[in-house]
Amino acid sequence: MLTIALGATTACNPLSDSGSGSSKRSGGSSGGGSQESRDWKVGDCAGPDTSQSKDGFQGLDCDDPKATIKALAVKDGEIFAGAVECPAGTDEIISVKVSFGGDASTSGIPSKTICGRNLSGDHPGDAGAGGGQLVVGDCVSDEAKEVPCASGGNKVLALTKTAEECPANADNPIELFPSPGRPYNAICTSKA
Repeated sequence: MLTIALGATTACNPLSDSGSGSSKRSGGSSGGGSQESRDWKVGDCAGPDTSQSKDGFQGLDCDDPKATIKALAVKDGEIFAGAVECPAGTDEIISVKVSFGGDASTSGIPSKTICGRNLSGDHPGDAGAGGGQLVVGDCVSDEAKEVPCASGGNKVLALTKTAEECPANADNPIELFPSPGRPYNAICTSKA
């Protein structure tokens, strides 16, 4: 039996034959859910499925009242969560995992990543809103945790490999410990 799970990936995640799943908001939460086998496409929708995990998702028709997200992009699965780059405005990152026996939510192999946008008016993935993947225009605390710009913090001006590559107006660069797959190791910021 083929099992696919939605697994958390720090910034992106997505589904199949009796599978489980997870979502990611900023730091990443994980969970599982079941659904029928499907091939994800841009424009597909999903909604919560708590049958196997509190943060699980299942594929749904977009006109289903339980649908909460729509796929902005469908990407290959990644072992390293930070390697997935979703488009601006992504509110949920769902990792679809495949398992050949066992629990896909904990031991599956990532097969797809769904970059989802909320169907509601709540969009934490918009620049400055405090969620989704870190992008230029967001704000971070001094500890590099994404925060809503309305609450203060440091404005992200660029994301670079080194602090030396930051633009001249980045008066507060934050260097990060290298992480496999993440396309940057420095957050170029200025006090917001």
